[in-house]
Amino acid sequence: MTENTSLTDNPILDSITAELPLFDAIQPEYVLPAIDAVLAEARQAVSELIEQSDPDWDSLMLPLEVIDERLGRVWGPVGHLNSVCDSDELRPVYQQAVAKMTEWSSELAQNEELYAAIRKVAERHDFTDLSAERRQVVEHALRDFKLSGAELEGEAKARFKAIQMRLSELTTAFGQHVLDATQAFDLHLSDEADVAGLPESVLASASQRAELSGKEGGWLITLDAPSYVPFMQFAEHRGLRETMYREYVTRASGGELDNGPVIDEILSLRSEAADLLGFEHYAASSLASKMAEDVDEVTGFLRELAARSKPQAQAEFAELQAFAAAELGIEDLQAWDVAYASEKLRLKTYAISQEELKPYFPEQSVVNGMFGLVEKLYGLSIKENTDVPKWHNSVRYFEVSGQNGDQIAAFYLDPYARAHKRGGAWMDECIVRCRKCDGSLQLPVAYLVCNFDAPVGDKPALWTHDEVTTLFHEFGHGLHHMLTTVSELGVSGIRGVPWDAVELPSQFMENFCWERQVVDLFARHFETGETLPDSLFDKMLAAKNFQSAMIMLRQIEFALFDVLLHSEFDPAGEETVQQLLDRVRAEVSVIAPPAFNKFQNSFSHIFAGGYAAGYYSYKWAEVLSADVYATFEEEGVLNADTASRLREELLSVGGSKEIMDAFVAFRGRKPSVDALLRHSGLNVEGVET
Repeated sequence: MTENTSLTDNPILDSITAELPLFDAIQPEYVLPAIDAVLAEARQAVSELIEQSDPDWDSLMLPLEVIDERLGRVWGPVGHLNSVCDSDELRPVYQQAVAKMTEWSSELAQNEELYAAIRKVAERHDFTDLSAERRQVVEHALRDFKLSGAELEGEAKARFKAIQMRLSELTTAFGQHVLDATQAFDLHLSDEADVAGLPESVLASASQRAELSGKEGGWLITLDAPSYVPFMQFAEHRGLRETMYREYVTRASGGELDNGPVIDEILSLRSEAADLLGFEHYAASSLASKMAEDVDEVTGFLRELAARSKPQAQAEFAELQAFAAAELGIEDLQAWDVAYASEKLRLKTYAISQEELKPYFPEQSVVNGMFGLVEKLYGLSIKENTDVPKWHNSVRYFEVSGQNGDQIAAFYLDPYARAHKRGGAWMDECIVRCRKCDGSLQLPVAYLVCNFDAPVGDKPALWTHDEVTTLFHEFGHGLHHMLTTVSELGVSGIRGVPWDAVELPSQFMENFCWERQVVDLFARHFETGETLPDSLFDKMLAAKNFQSAMIMLRQIEFALFDVLLHSEFDPAGEETVQQLLDRVRAEVSVIAPPAFNKFQNSFSHIFAGGYAAGYYSYKWAEVLSADVYATFEEEGVLNADTASRLREELLSVGGSKEIMDAFVAFRGRKPSVDALLRHSGLNVEGVET
């Protein structure tokens, strides 16, 4: 920001009171002045709040929510832009802003006077007169204070704060190293022999990618998922598959971008922080706010699933090895051959491939069909609004209305992969539902972000069935955020929901992608408009659980590695991170990767995201979601009454209710793994959660 520009001209600060963030006006130079201004305001407000002698909800907790909301309105858009529009100009500013926000979080979390004031609210004679939502907000706040070191004193408190600051820097660096390493390599191919086997749609995207990158002709293959995954599935050139695989699994494992030292320091600091708080290890501190009670419950759950899955996984891999040798001439099946051989085996066994299905999943048809499904289930209406500020011209914005026609929520959809955009798919909060001080209701707004191929030439974007499932997954998260009826900021939408349950609504939505009556809502050939033929759907359904046990073990491998890394692993001990990963693989895996594989160096979920000691949440929540979906299988897949009950008991309550109580209220009993095993094609009995 130039020196003569006043804060009143700052669009980030203007976003506090604007209906939506002013993305079309936000520039890097506005970030730090906005952060400084809103933090100064927050610090002043907190210093005044803690002076009260007899605080209650209205005089303390409500103003704290206002502070939180104003900070979110400023910091949220900045963090979002860092994920979807990273740039050389924004990056250093963002890093400074992260440090400022981390300092504020640590400062607030360790504010003894504020902690004491909130305890006074909880100890008031009229505390039980508060709504369940408000009591939950207070109880969560007290729990989080303890986990943030509020009860520490002197040097321990200062050290804990320093650790949090450093961890913020390290996790940000980890993610940026992965992004930079992903973008640092590409393969420009000009010989048709090098791209033999790639489907026409993949070649078209690779050609467009080359053109946009300023290459002269040919095809550009990158490490971004929409490029890397199909190349590994279809490219006949084994040497190039090995090259791509090697580059992918060694990202951020050397030179200036090496995440090895970053991992070591992160683990050491997490362990030290947990020790300061009086926990046995970091995993124990992480589980303090989750559904799972302790590490033994998590590892027991994972190992039980592994034991039930491994025999079938071994059989699946043996079949793949035999097929590769007999049909493909690959006697020594290697890691870079697995996706290729698997696709060939899938094609032979079921005569179907993802590429064959893509013409039936054009973007607009899929999006409209998904909207049609939730409109039917929940009585919603979804309409696009093109007149809002956006961060990229491919972003779309939709408004959601209830049965009476009143708007209840909205969301942005950013579907395409592009340069300077973080990989993967996610949902995040833009605006959280809450009751404002003037009595008006603030409606929730979500970000839905994916990394799918964009349209090529005059063809619409065509997505694989896997990508369609990913879109449904993220929209499930979005519905959890948008359908909340909770008006207290701290437990509204996905806030206050245990991390190991937050995937329930998203994984639940994936199931609909395998139902004929739902697929008919969105599967339309982009040229003819015909629905997906029965022959293709039957093959797709038959292939659903292809190598499902191998896939199950892969997720268990990641989850077990994560929880052991944060519990029994000693950062100062003799065993290395790699040796622990190798030990986990020896226990649960059927595929042994090459020694150069450095998967952990790009495991952003646990080193740059929120899944540290929590990656098991995917499988944990999958048990819950499969059991919830079983209710729809029993009562009718499109049963609006069942959906209404799900919305009332689970989707609407946010974090205001214990998730197990909410689950039991919907299902009538505690969860069982039977539905997950059945959906995965694993016909085993006797597993208990």
